[in-house]
Amino acid sequence: MATNILMPALSPTMTEGTLSRWLKKEGDTVRSGDLIAEIETDKATMEVEAVDEGILGRIVVPEGSEGVKVNAPIAILVDEGEDVPDAVEAAPAKKAEPAPQTAARNASDQDASNRIAPARTASSQTASGQTASPSQAAPAGKRVFASPLARRIASQKGIDLATLEGTGPNGRILRRDVENAKPVAPEAAPAPRGAPVPGAAPAEARRVPNSSMRKVIARRLSESKQNVPHFYVSVDIELDALLALRSRLNAASPGEGDGQFKISVNDMMIKAVALALRDCPGLNVQYTEAETLHFPEIDISMAVSIPDGLITPIIRQADRKSLREISAEARDLARRARDGKLKPEEFQGGTFSISNMGMFGVREFSAIINPPQAGILAIAAGEKRAVVRGDQLAIATVMTATLSVDHRAVDGALGAKWLNALRDIVQNPYSLVI
Repeated sequence: MATNILMPALSPTMTEGTLSRWLKKEGDTVRSGDLIAEIETDKATMEVEAVDEGILGRIVVPEGSEGVKVNAPIAILVDEGEDVPDAVEAAPAKKAEPAPQTAARNASDQDASNRIAPARTASSQTASGQTASPSQAAPAGKRVFASPLARRIASQKGIDLATLEGTGPNGRILRRDVENAKPVAPEAAPAPRGAPVPGAAPAEARRVPNSSMRKVIARRLSESKQNVPHFYVSVDIELDALLALRSRLNAASPGEGDGQFKISVNDMMIKAVALALRDCPGLNVQYTEAETLHFPEIDISMAVSIPDGLITPIIRQADRKSLREISAEARDLARRARDGKLKPEEFQGGTFSISNMGMFGVREFSAIINPPQAGILAIAAGEKRAVVRGDQLAIATVMTATLSVDHRAVDGALGAKWLNALRDIVQNPYSLVI
């Protein structure tokens, strides 16, 4: 009996996704547990396992299709020798398309910030009334079909997809086509004579479609900033004792693989934040309209930058783990986050977040709360600063840490108390190893 394979919901926030790649082809035998496809969700790209067994009779949704609704049929599974049905009731998937070239988006778009002005054709005019040259305009009516991954890589490498020939079905541009291409240098324009002409039209903007992840980040953080009453508390923390302890631990660590096992400052901050939450559990909470949830476990979400945005893999029960365990887990999670290989349970949940931009030399910043959590700590760079000890000036390595808190669940005094607890742990760091 023919069975529909449906688009799975791979995260609680997922309503649609992109079918990036089929791992089986029509006519292949499918067994329960076989990997059949790669689905790009609002969080990551994940492999999907088959639940039923049979023959993959027909692929309904081709790879590279965007906007495939959850529970929409994507393929048909049949028994051996069974005829494949002629039709299937499937919600149509949106194909990947570039921005409109001849008309602006429909005025009913809910988010005005996502509207894209129409691209100029060879006969269109600039704001100054001058006719755009053919080199500035996209060919009228030409569509570029490319997979989401190919679009992302092309954006990162500065490659114009319109210059590539696709090797996929129906000429679709795939990842390999972009990786084998070279960035196209822009056409050389004649050098202007004299001063720039006032009011001249700006150069044509490069249009990059927003990925599913970028749309979700924009929506969730906008909701957080608009609906969650943030307040911020900052404190300067001296790092010299922590850095000295780190040096001694790394010097004594055994070799691992091709190099030595190294504990980072971020690993130590994860453990310090977890211990501060254990000492001051009022921040390990979540606000709801009916009640405030107090969590018994301390699960730290750490912000990891990936090519298309950021994701927050979780160190579970961080207060109970050694620095070595935290370091190994954090490295593994960050690597798999960048490869898009995290499992849903590895980035869903968490009771408190940290965001570390110290490696970029940032002196101070404030982070937006990661809903539905009640707090996030922004960790800046450690730098040499003048400090006063008694009546004497001294030099110390100082880091500014800023706590963002949901005022519905946490009051200012409690936020300040928690930051003081964190500062005491970092400046007297032996509690991290005992």
